[in-house]
Amino acid sequence: MTTQIFMASTLYGTATLAAALDAGCFAPAGRRILLVSNNAATPETTPAVDEMPGFERLRGRFDDVVSWNDAVFPFHPGGWAPRYEDAPLWERYLRLAWGLGDDDVALAVESIQVNPALGLAQIFTDAPLTVYADGLMSYGPTRNKLDLLVGTRVERLLHLDLVPGLRPLLLTEFDVPAEVVPTPAFTKVLAELVDTGAELPPIEEPALLLGQYLSALNILSAEEEEKLHVRMLKGAVELGHRRVVLKPHPTAPARFTRLLEEEAERLGVDLTVLDTPVLAEVLYQRMRPALVVGCFSTALITASALYGLPVARVGTDLLLDRLTPFENSNRVPVTIVDALLPELTDRAAVTEGRTGADTDALTELVRTVGFAMQPKILPDLRAEAERYLSTRLDGHTWRYFKKKRLTSLGLPGGVPARLGFLPRNATVRRVARKARRLQRRVVRR
Repeated sequence: MTTQIFMASTLYGTATLAAALDAGCFAPAGRRILLVSNNAATPETTPAVDEMPGFERLRGRFDDVVSWNDAVFPFHPGGWAPRYEDAPLWERYLRLAWGLGDDDVALAVESIQVNPALGLAQIFTDAPLTVYADGLMSYGPTRNKLDLLVGTRVERLLHLDLVPGLRPLLLTEFDVPAEVVPTPAFTKVLAELVDTGAELPPIEEPALLLGQYLSALNILSAEEEEKLHVRMLKGAVELGHRRVVLKPHPTAPARFTRLLEEEAERLGVDLTVLDTPVLAEVLYQRMRPALVVGCFSTALITASALYGLPVARVGTDLLLDRLTPFENSNRVPVTIVDALLPELTDRAAVTEGRTGADTDALTELVRTVGFAMQPKILPDLRAEAERYLSTRLDGHTWRYFKKKRLTSLGLPGGVPARLGFLPRNATVRRVARKARRLQRRVVRR
């Protein structure tokens, strides 16, 4: 008998799996287990997937639900991996704990590059792998170089068709085929969740602000993130919206809303801060927002692509500048949102629902950014990247690249090859440091 184990850390991911099962993307199996992993920084204070409103609507697709946190306690799911020599012991332990016996095991996991998915794959060394993507990161390159013993076992990448025509780069170094989870199946699953979250206020057609808790990722400071929320609020008000709803990130601290609440009171805006942890897609169906505003959340794309709602972005230019290192896996999601969706301050583009780059232009951009992020993983994309950078770099597209990065890779747009020795020359660096010190002294005087 075959037992399929589906690992999920979010309700959105669980809904993706439910849609894939409903659409017949998985072969029949003797048993299906949902393995829930709570990857929050402090799992003890954050509800797990199976404690979220609406989970019971999805529960019926699985025979059993088990906890990865319980299995590896007291270790944190994101920070623990089995030692190579311990993997057989862990497999025996999990087979006993989950009643697997001698069943063949097939795994479906998200974010295979990191734990806990990577650790699970390393324990069940013979299990075939399906990787499923519940967001925009699937369009970017694999975050880390995968062990061949893991990468060669991945049979396919399941993903939502969030940007029709754009093909994922994830796992292409292993020639893993991408397979789309049908959109109708996904929206049908989301429709099952529409009446969850009974505590939601009955607000119709507000401007909906999406929080992301970027300071937890060390991308922005807490103060900068609060100011980003205020920018969202002011932009919505300038477009004529007087009812505003903030959907905070589930793990964001309550203090993140204080500055926003003060600004809303000053502007005379009716602001509601939600404290019910539901999917943004539930709010789209319940409230039918007149506008959805965010930074680079996948929910911005689902609002536009799946529900036809007006959307606007804020702060992507800042994020493109701040993301470090260049290979930061958030870079492609930020790039896609920046290239596709209108800036909140562009009133005409927002009200007319204008989109940015067409599919071909976006594909060229994403593949070039992907190569610049992971040239060792995607060396075959060099020629495409050189062609794009030679012909398409301008005042707008420069925002997606860094001269230092292009120089280090010997790509068009970087420092010319004959001057490439300058950044590495010890004498030049010493003179530059001395000049900076002199400049600082002059400024202080």
